[in-house]
Amino acid sequence: MTLLIIAYLGGALTIFSPCILPILPFVFARAGQPFVRSTLPMLIGMAATFALVATLAAIGGSWAINANEYGRLAALTLLAVFGVGLISPRIASFITLPIVDLGNRLLNASGKTGAAPTVASALVLGVATGLLWAPCAGPILGLVLTGAALQGANLQTTFLLLAYAAGAATSLAIALSVGGKIFTGMKKSLGVSERIRQGLGAAVLAGVVVIALGLDTGLLSQLSYASTSSFEQAVLDRVNIKPTDGGSSEVASNDKTIGLSDAKKPFHSDLPVEGRAPSLDGAVEWLNSPPLTTEQLRGKVVLVDFWTYSCINCIRTIPYVRAWAEKYKDQGLVVIGVHAPEFAFEKKIDNVKKAIADFKIGYPVAIDNDYKIWRAFDNSYWPAHYLIDAKGQIREHHFGEGNYRQTEQAIQDLLREAGSEMAVSAPVVPDAKGAEASPDLKDIGSGETYIGYKQAIGFASNESMRADAARDYSVKQPSLNQWGLSGKWTVGAEEATLDQAGGGIAYRFSARDLHLVLGPSADGKPIRFQVTIDGKEPGADHGSDIDADGNGTVTSTKLYQLVRQSGAVEARNFEIHFLDPGVQAYAFTFG
Repeated sequence: MTLLIIAYLGGALTIFSPCILPILPFVFARAGQPFVRSTLPMLIGMAATFALVATLAAIGGSWAINANEYGRLAALTLLAVFGVGLISPRIASFITLPIVDLGNRLLNASGKTGAAPTVASALVLGVATGLLWAPCAGPILGLVLTGAALQGANLQTTFLLLAYAAGAATSLAIALSVGGKIFTGMKKSLGVSERIRQGLGAAVLAGVVVIALGLDTGLLSQLSYASTSSFEQAVLDRVNIKPTDGGSSEVASNDKTIGLSDAKKPFHSDLPVEGRAPSLDGAVEWLNSPPLTTEQLRGKVVLVDFWTYSCINCIRTIPYVRAWAEKYKDQGLVVIGVHAPEFAFEKKIDNVKKAIADFKIGYPVAIDNDYKIWRAFDNSYWPAHYLIDAKGQIREHHFGEGNYRQTEQAIQDLLREAGSEMAVSAPVVPDAKGAEASPDLKDIGSGETYIGYKQAIGFASNESMRADAARDYSVKQPSLNQWGLSGKWTVGAEEATLDQAGGGIAYRFSARDLHLVLGPSADGKPIRFQVTIDGKEPGADHGSDIDADGNGTVTSTKLYQLVRQSGAVEARNFEIHFLDPGVQAYAFTFG
């Protein structure tokens, strides 16, 4: 209850703040109209909308911020039309008659004297005003917003913000009541109601311009803090609340602590210290960045992501790593991709550059072709994530896919430990498509399968595999999780190379997705191919790298998604036939 009263008083004090000026024209446009049917619904709409938007901004993710921006744009447009309608209904009608009619109804400014305002119209105006209201964050609002960020989504957060908005609405109602009487007297004594209406229209448009230019949260906020903070501080001091520079505080009530937080006490994560982070020296080249050292990164939270570009597990983690890099870059997070190749073709830096462009990776990537960084971390996995705190200590690691929510929580904890005052937000939910989409784990019945003789298993051609020599192969229908070559191939340690056009590969698999790592011929010429599933064109079951007829082209060495079953997952016979010679096939993966 103490916090609610404080929040209410803080809102009431905003009437003395310059930050209230941009929305005053919208409020005073209702001057002289019935309080219950016009003023009260507008103020209720403004208060409720502000409380909702502020709650989402404090505890929501980027989606909430984007949604609010669209709402502000719509509100600015609507209120601008209201302003034009107040100045000149003729001009407003010329711009757009339907919208102006709506605006005139909402503001009762259509020129139809005696038209009664409706509760709904006033409420809509209040919602639009609430979307645009950005009060200056003095000590009291800082206390409320910090509590919202620390405690997350709960009723207390919304009630505090609603109390703050209700305080502002109360002071505005008082001002409007006094102003309404003054306007009514002016109309009767001077007969200038038309000029007053036009003046209000000009003021509304000026308010729209001020908000659109961001002056309500820029220059006005600087003026506001100086003019109201002493009053707010006095209110807080009366109830033993001591806000800190960060805006968080503790509230003493009945000798008990009602915790929001004490920003003077540094946040410390419970994540254990796993040791000092090793050196990043040894990369043969850095992409998207000059070389980075552990000394340069001191004071930053660092996520080191070991990956290789044809690894399906790495590909499926990239949307999350990419989203974290973007979301937290301004909070002090540095993401470093360490590209440690699995196959020889992944050592070609031009191949990695193309992959980085295809995956839209903008964070620094260290090319670890000699595995020096890999060995320094004593790593053994793709993908592998290591989180390093601002002191250069490893505090968290994870191998393989998944664990995204826990990893993001660890990122947030270490950023706060490093001094960030960011608000709590929902975890990222990337819009991953194609091979980047999460696997269908419950239906995977096939595992990664290498084609090169060094790690080949499940080979089922009629002829035995011959290492590093050309041979004609043939294959009938393989059993589940077996595969075979057809045509003339040379099987190497990592890959099989097709020597004559017309050859193919067959595989009986059970999974939603089938991927195959393929590369073009040695001279780089594209290789055309066609895929069939159970002897037919794939249709709706085609992967992202082929069409419904099964046609595709190998243009670079990478992972190709060839099958994505659209219905129930079941065992299928996959076949791929190459229309040109020279293709190099490395490995099957499934998802």
